[in-house]
Amino acid sequence: MSKRAIVTGVTGQDGSYLVELLLQKDYEVIGVTRRLSTPNMQRIQHLRDRIQLRSADLLDQASLLDLVADVRPHEVYNLAAMSFVPASWEQPLLTGEFNAQGVTRLFEAIRRVDTSIRVYQASSSEMFGKVRATPQTEETPFHPRSPYGVSKVFAHYMTVNYRESYDLFAVSGILFNHESPRRGLEFVTRKVTDGVARIKLGLGKRLSLGNLNACRDWGFAGDYVRAMWAMLQQDSPNDYVVATGVSSSVEELVQIAFGHVGLDWQDYVDTDPNLLRPAEVDHLIGDASKARAQLGWQPTVDFKGLITMMVDADLHRLQCEPLATDNEPV
Repeated sequence: MSKRAIVTGVTGQDGSYLVELLLQKDYEVIGVTRRLSTPNMQRIQHLRDRIQLRSADLLDQASLLDLVADVRPHEVYNLAAMSFVPASWEQPLLTGEFNAQGVTRLFEAIRRVDTSIRVYQASSSEMFGKVRATPQTEETPFHPRSPYGVSKVFAHYMTVNYRESYDLFAVSGILFNHESPRRGLEFVTRKVTDGVARIKLGLGKRLSLGNLNACRDWGFAGDYVRAMWAMLQQDSPNDYVVATGVSSSVEELVQIAFGHVGLDWQDYVDTDPNLLRPAEVDHLIGDASKARAQLGWQPTVDFKGLITMMVDADLHRLQCEPLATDNEPV
């Protein structure tokens, strides 16, 4: 009998890659979407005839209860969130409602309907913030530096509490930055690769960025969803850091992207103080030893391969649709 999984945030980058993986494993997939006047289905358009879509909202407890009771899933992957860190400064209360209390509402729905359901919660390396140790492991103390990071810490510990208090099989994946050609245009990796493609094709002239010295541990989203699935297949629930263990700066990202198309980045990049965060997270690098040992997980795409993949995808998209501004699946 095939397993049944609910995936919230199904229209996002991670949701689309996770659905592809689950379908390969013969899951029945129910994707959860919010009611929007203009639905954003580009990333899962190629999967629409193979999955069910249901409407529910992390802000609405009743909709979550109805969803879980109707579907009776074996697994739930909660990928829905206010995910853009700079925007969390502009909407800190809404960020908390979605990313913190929204997770609590989901756990309450599962607890009331069926405590045998296995739950994956998307935690984040942004929880480490002003890092206390390098590299960061599952035991590194948190010091978040944004409303987004704070909300993710709340959700992370709520996952631990429901696991310990109600014996739920609830796990958190502490995922470090993971990117792909499906990444939103507002994120720095995609902003760079799209900008480079536009400049190369004569569709743009300059690229404005913030802190070029910020360092992140960047991996490929398609690799990271394999770790999500593996966490829910274990004999007992646990939390795992998922990362490459290699940290690169934004400047290195820019050098690789421009170099891939034969351009000198210094001729095209401007730094804009308005793009700096109120409190910067300077250096994140993860130690995924536990995930490698217990899940048998390892990344398959390195940083240079990731960035060149994204540049090539943006070049292809813009050449096929020169006026396109949306985020096409690749």
